[in-house]
Amino acid sequence: MYTVNCLLAILERLPLFITRMSKRTICFIVNPISGVGRQKVIEKLIDEQLDRSLFDYEISYTKAAKHAIELSKDASSRKVDIVVAVGGDGSVNEISKGLVNTSSAMAIIPTGSGNGLARHLNIPLNLKKAMEVINSGKQITIDTIQMNEETFANVAGVGFDAHIGWEFSKFGKRGFSTYIKVITRELPKYKAQDFELIIDGKSIIKKAYLISFANGSQWGNNTYIAPTADIADGIMDIAILKDFKFFNAIAIGYRLFTKSLDKSSYLEIIKAKEVIVKQKGIIAHVDGEPIEVGNEIRVKVNPLSLKVIVP
Repeated sequence: MYTVNCLLAILERLPLFITRMSKRTICFIVNPISGVGRQKVIEKLIDEQLDRSLFDYEISYTKAAKHAIELSKDASSRKVDIVVAVGGDGSVNEISKGLVNTSSAMAIIPTGSGNGLARHLNIPLNLKKAMEVINSGKQITIDTIQMNEETFANVAGVGFDAHIGWEFSKFGKRGFSTYIKVITRELPKYKAQDFELIIDGKSIIKKAYLISFANGSQWGNNTYIAPTADIADGIMDIAILKDFKFFNAIAIGYRLFTKSLDKSSYLEIIKAKEVIVKQKGIIAHVDGEPIEVGNEIRVKVNPLSLKVIVP
C-alpha cells in the first residue's frame, strides 16, 4: 500500500515537474544609464509581460563599461537559453561579444537612442511588443564581424562616423538630438582622407569621407549606410562614402534616411569576407563606440556565429 501511495504522489507531481523541466532560462542584462531612460521600467515590464509558463528568469545590472561582456559570458557558461540586452547599441554590442559561438541566444529590448541592430532585425521599439517577441519569437543565426580584437554584430567604421562617435562620447547627454548637434558642428570642418584597403587580398587606395563595415544595414535611427546588407550571408558590405561638396550634404542625408544611399554616385559598396585598412592614426568606432586601433585594422566576417531572437 505504501508503494502505491508513493507512486500516486509522484504521478500527481509529474505535470509540475515536466513544466519546470520544459521551461527555458532567461537572463536580462540591464544598462541602468542607457539611452533615454526607458530601461527604468524593465522590472515592471518583466513582471507583467514575460510568459512565466515558458521562462525562469534573472536580472543583472551593469555597473561599468564592459561589465555586460562579463555578465553575458557568465550566462552563456551556465547554458542560459536566452540573454536579453536591455539597452542601446553599446549594450547590444557588449552582450553579443559574450555570446558569439555559444549555445545562448541574444534577445533585445531596445532602450537606447539609436538601436541600430534592433531596427535592422525589425525588433519593435515599443517595450511591450519587444517582450512579445521574446515570448513568441523565433531563433535565427547571424554573422558577426571581427575588427582586430573587437567583435561586433552591426556596423563599425573609420572616417567621419568614427569622428562623430568620438565627439559624441564627450557629451554627458545622449540621444538623437545630441548626434544632430555634433554632426552639424563637425560636418563643415571634416575633410575626406586617403585609406589603403586590402580587400580579399586585392590592394586599392580610396579617398573617402567615411568607410563603414556593415553587417547590418544601418547605424541607428533609420540611417541606412548599407541598405542591402544581409546579416546572415557570410559577407560584409564595405560602404565607401566618397568625397563630396558641402552643398551635397542635404541630398546625402536625405538618401541616408530614405534607404536609398546605394543609389547615390557618392557611395560605393564592395562586398567582401575580409579587409585590411591602413592609415596613420586611424580613428574608428564599433557600433558607435569609439575605439583605438593604431595604424592598421583587420576586419573579417565570422559566418553564422550568433544566435538571436527575432519576430
